[in-house]
Amino acid sequence: MKAARAGWLFVLPALLMIAVFFFLPVLAALGLSLTDFDIYALVRLDNLRFVGGGNYLRLLQTPLFWKALGNTLFFVIAGVPLSITVSLASALLLHSAVARGKAIFRTALFAPVVTTLVAVAVIWNYLLHTRYGLINSLLGLAGIHPVDWLGDPNWAMPAIILFAVWKNFGFNMVIFLAALQSIPEELYEASRIEGATGPQQLRFVTLPALAPTLVLVSTLTMAGYFQLFAEPYVLTQGGPLQSTTSVLYFMYEEGFKWWNLGSASAVAFLLFLLVLAVTMAQSFVFRRWSEP
Repeated sequence: MKAARAGWLFVLPALLMIAVFFFLPVLAALGLSLTDFDIYALVRLDNLRFVGGGNYLRLLQTPLFWKALGNTLFFVIAGVPLSITVSLASALLLHSAVARGKAIFRTALFAPVVTTLVAVAVIWNYLLHTRYGLINSLLGLAGIHPVDWLGDPNWAMPAIILFAVWKNFGFNMVIFLAALQSIPEELYEASRIEGATGPQQLRFVTLPALAPTLVLVSTLTMAGYFQLFAEPYVLTQGGPLQSTTSVLYFMYEEGFKWWNLGSASAVAFLLFLLVLAVTMAQSFVFRRWSEP
């Protein structure tokens, strides 16, 4: 009994911090989403009115919200598999016995993660420039006409996906690399004795051993990609023609451009419910996949 009481005393400061800086703001935002809190309510609270689910119903009838949701889903569906694939491939290359200069390549591949987003966005603006960009110059050498990467609604989102994958894949790469280093070498020796080739070792030894890590990485990556905001904010400002407007960018404009803070809070909770549902479905699929 004393040990249990001592344990609670040790975790009490952390629980208080979580309650004050997480649960209370979440509850406040939930209450805010049920009101018409706007710039007039900021001036005088008498202007605040309780609207119940009015904000949610209005959002579900707003075409731009559905367009932003579609853009976000496209970003997640295309970006998450690409990011995980690039991260895993990079980790496998760095873990290979024939790789040289591993420390240099680890630093170089992880550097975009810790680089300021605005700084790299400026560089990518030059790379993606229609007339003077390096990417279009290389395409021109191959006889391909220049692409308006950030001004064409058909190419703006793919360009942002490539930028986001390049910026963030190094984080997952480090996680995969740590997991690869924890796989016992005896498993590979046993598979070689059985005559397994390199691709067979990858399929029957490496990937099954990485299953828990794949679950973790896919869940974190998916949750992060649902929160697309910084990339369109610094590259396209949601354009052209709202083709890169994400749910979070829509929430930002509702809250800090039009000062509809109640509506913006409702957007946040709708996104939370969507991420929760997708995460639970993903966990169910992985659990069924991992069962013998």
